[in-house]
Amino acid sequence: MSGIRVLLQKILILLQVTLSVVVGKTLMILFPNAMKRYILKMGEKSRMNKNPKFSYENWGPTFFSFKYLQFVLKVKWKRLEDEAYEGHPAPNTPVVTLSGEVCHLLDFMKDNRPLILNFGSYFSSIADFLIIYIEEAHAVDGWAFKNNVIIKNHRSLEDRKIAAQFLQKNHPLCPVVLDTMENLSSSKYAALPERLYMLQGGKVIYKGGVGPWNYHPQEIRAILEKLK
Repeated sequence: MSGIRVLLQKILILLQVTLSVVVGKTLMILFPNAMKRYILKMGEKSRMNKNPKFSYENWGPTFFSFKYLQFVLKVKWKRLEDEAYEGHPAPNTPVVTLSGEVCHLLDFMKDNRPLILNFGSYFSSIADFLIIYIEEAHAVDGWAFKNNVIIKNHRSLEDRKIAAQFLQKNHPLCPVVLDTMENLSSSKYAALPERLYMLQGGKVIYKGGVGPWNYHPQEIRAILEKLK
């Protein structure tokens, strides 16, 4: 019965997303300037408009494309596997270090100190931080943006490791681990394309919104300020 319910939910999501894409694409054709203003307004909620490498022409026209449809479907279907809820035990999913060691997310917790999980991108005296490198949001063979880093969808753990090494070049001030190729962490935490969590005592005490529009590091900062 559970399998049938999930299937029906996926079909409903497919219909909703397809309708949204058809309407959005039609509006972009009929009212290109108005849609450009709308998409740029949405971009203000994320870091998109602040990235000097990206003009609207690099990413705006990719909205409501077939690759966009495929990616949004993948994200929304994965959210059906979400098991991370505030106040509940945190999923202890497996991850892989860049040296190839398999461990689990809660292995990075130290006593009762908060542990901040940063899925999909990078970021201490009162908390520990961990970056989990998950599948690509804008791979060149997926929903690609122009003038972006050229990374293909990961076909193996080695591909994911190579991609994470681009992140390592920016010298993040915390450990970086890889999600498994089964994408268990991304699925259980509904993290695609990017998301922030705070864990403490083995429980989820903060669950951020799904990025890029609702990815707000300042919310984590506000919580940590209260813990000082």
